[in-house]
Amino acid sequence: MIIGTEQSHIIYISVGSNVDKEKHTKAGLQGMYQAFGELTLSSVFESESVGFEGNNFYNLVVKASTRLSVEKVCRILKKIEQDNKRLRGEQKFAPRTLDLDLLLYDQKVTNDPIELPRPEILYNAFVLKPLAEIAADEIHPVVNDSYANLWQTYDKSQQKLWAIKFDWSPTSA
Repeated sequence: MIIGTEQSHIIYISVGSNVDKEKHTKAGLQGMYQAFGELTLSSVFESESVGFEGNNFYNLVVKASTRLSVEKVCRILKKIEQDNKRLRGEQKFAPRTLDLDLLLYDQKVTNDPIELPRPEILYNAFVLKPLAEIAADEIHPVVNDSYANLWQTYDKSQQKLWAIKFDWSPTSA
C-alpha cells in the first residue's frame, strides 16, 4: 500500500479587509496558517475602495500548498470569513471584515465550483500587484503571460495602492 501519494497543489489567495482591517487581516492569515501550514505573503497594500464609497482596504496575496480539492479550499476560506463576521448581502461592492478569494489553483482553468483563474487578477491592481510580487515568473494559464509582465503593462493610473508596514507572525493554537 502506498500512502501519501496525493499531489500537493499550489494555491494563491487574495486577502482584503476594510473593517477593523488590521485585526481581520491578521485573523484571516492565522486561519489560513492553521488550515494550510506555511504561507508566503506579499507585501500588504492599502488601496481606496473600488466600486463603492468606503474605508480604504488592506490587500495582499498569500501563497500556500495543499492537498485539498478546490471545493474544500473554498469551504475553508468561507469558514474563515464567517469566523470574522463577514456579512454577505446582495451588494457585490460593500465594506467587509474579511474577503478571501482563491485566485489560482495550480494552472487549473475552470468555472466549477468557482471561476479559476479569478478574472480580477487582470483588472484589479490590488490583486495583480501583490500576485506579481510573489509569483512574478508564474504564467497566467489563460492569457499566457507572466504576472510580472502583466503588472508591468497594467494601466496603473486606474487604481492607486501603496505598500504599508504590516507585521504578522503565526501563533500555534
